[in-house]
Amino acid sequence: HSWPGSFVEFTRLIGPLTDPRTDNDDRAQGRGPSGRDAFHLVIPSIPGFGFSTPVRDAGWTTGRTASAFAELMSRLGYARYGVHGGDIGAGVAGGMSPAAPDRVVGVHVTSDPPTAVSFALFAGDPAATPGLSTAEKERVEEMKRRAVDRRGYLEIQSTRPQTLAYALNDSPVGQLAWIVEKFKEWTDPAADLPEDAVDCDQLLTNVSLYWFTGSGASAAHALYESMHAQDWGEPGPAPTGWAVFGADPIARRLLAPAQTIKAWSDFERGGHSPAMETPELLVGALRNFFRQFR
Repeated sequence: HSWPGSFVEFTRLIGPLTDPRTDNDDRAQGRGPSGRDAFHLVIPSIPGFGFSTPVRDAGWTTGRTASAFAELMSRLGYARYGVHGGDIGAGVAGGMSPAAPDRVVGVHVTSDPPTAVSFALFAGDPAATPGLSTAEKERVEEMKRRAVDRRGYLEIQSTRPQTLAYALNDSPVGQLAWIVEKFKEWTDPAADLPEDAVDCDQLLTNVSLYWFTGSGASAAHALYESMHAQDWGEPGPAPTGWAVFGADPIARRLLAPAQTIKAWSDFERGGHSPAMETPELLVGALRNFFRQFR
């Protein structure tokens, strides 16, 4: 998972992935469970989030979390497994491949076009990506302006997380607003309100997890740690699959300008939180990608 999410994001994937016979979409289409792989699922909280609190020391970067999760999977006895994540979770997932190269068989990550532009901004000027047409450069410049306008949450959490922490731990309304605003901005733009994009009970459960565990503060510190990490690690040997929601051709041009990513899926619907917005599409993407590693 990522911020402002938690393991709660993935609850609607559990039934279809662990027991394909419960997949209502398959039944509605007259398809049986044959050929549908069943998965074991391990859905941990990133240190500083949810039930992985309190953290007792600093330095819980994305790379350290990846190593900890690789150790977790080893202790649970999994000799071969795949990893999935989005946003911060994508960084954790990618970091698990070099941490456990003989165990991780594949890495699946999700993104959306605004996040793709944000990723590219960290590496430099996305408008300078080779091969972009004039129209594409203008499109990227427009998306860059929007990305800068929407990054206030990141500026404070990556520079002064403790100042914010007092407010998040003091006010349930403040914690609610801090998270729900992102579900308004980052979900499918066709949805007018956050509750039009995701299930309201699931969204409130996610926010409640932050509130009752007091992890708004430690989650902000986790972003601070990762943004100040000096070593983001090297890619591991496991093949990577991408699924982009709210499809825009510019996403692939920015994330894989040389078309080096072979396993790529585009979906018209959805946004930053596909496990909550379009779980049926994400289930299909996961099945299709990991089936090759049986």
